[in-house]
Amino acid sequence: MNHSHTNTKRPVALVVGASGGIGSCVVRSLLSKGWDVIAAARHLEKLESTLSPLKEYSTQLKICTFDASRSEEVSLFFDSMTSRFGRLDGMVNCAGSLLLKPAHLISDEEFEETLSLNLKTAFYLLRPAVRLMMKQPGGGSLVFCSSVAASRGLSNHEAIAAAKAGIEGMALAAASTYAPYGIRINCVAPGLVSTGLTEKLTASPAVLEKSAAMHALGRIGDPMEVASAITWFLDPLQSWITGQVIGVDGGLAKIQVR
Repeated sequence: MNHSHTNTKRPVALVVGASGGIGSCVVRSLLSKGWDVIAAARHLEKLESTLSPLKEYSTQLKICTFDASRSEEVSLFFDSMTSRFGRLDGMVNCAGSLLLKPAHLISDEEFEETLSLNLKTAFYLLRPAVRLMMKQPGGGSLVFCSSVAASRGLSNHEAIAAAKAGIEGMALAAASTYAPYGIRINCVAPGLVSTGLTEKLTASPAVLEKSAAMHALGRIGDPMEVASAITWFLDPLQSWITGQVIGVDGGLAKIQVR
């Protein structure tokens, strides 16, 4: 990113994991609502191809790459972003992974990677975001992506459940710490959503049918349905909502289907 300061009256949002199914929908939704959006992911080619349909918003959309699981890369990015935009009104972390294995078959490397891609990215983004938002009038809004697996025991989810439950705990504590600065911190906890990340599951008709049946509403989710909840959290009209985890999960966390 260049370092010329951009004077903008539009609110500024950072969306990390913007090349994924949910992240790209968040980018689209925020652009349509008049935000300036910085869309970030690890791989530039995938990010550019995913967001290429949004060319009409070229004046509002900035694309950049960094690895959110590396704290030094996150720090460098935030230095650059702050000098360019001067403020950050919203941040969404959609970076993550999905490991479905029972604990006894998970290697140290797999567990470490799951924590790194999910929990560490959340913490490494939280830290500089609140530092910036504490200095600006009006605070800001942060949204993290958890999972239904954080609150409901789902078999073969041990690693990802540990990481996502960690995100929820972190978000609730941070919501308390930074509330005096007007910073709101919330989570969405999706059920199974049809994205690139879940393709291996949803590609099998038998698995898809079984998965859909687990959700009270009888189907798996669409990424735009999760993105809609995320952008709702970012809206200033929700300025009295913080420390919440909203399940966008077809009822999976709370409702038992007969």
